[in-house]
Amino acid sequence: MEYFGKILIFLGTFLIIFGVIILFGTKLSFLFRLPGDIYIKKQNFVLYFPFVTSLILSIILSLILTIIFKIFKKF
Repeated sequence: MEYFGKILIFLGTFLIIFGVIILFGTKLSFLFRLPGDIYIKKQNFVLYFPFVTSLILSIILSLILTIIFKIFKKF
């Protein structure tokens, strides 16, 4: 039962964070246009590849998942 309680706490925290991101997403749009992201605009063609943004999000998610796995003691 203790394991189920930890899962509920994690899901609740995740939903709160996700809700805040959705609520303030338009105000935080400057975070997703970092220097190093590839942006090419020609006549009828636009290419946007968020290279640096993807790299930073990957590092942050890896750290979060590492912390979660340490909490649940699953390696």
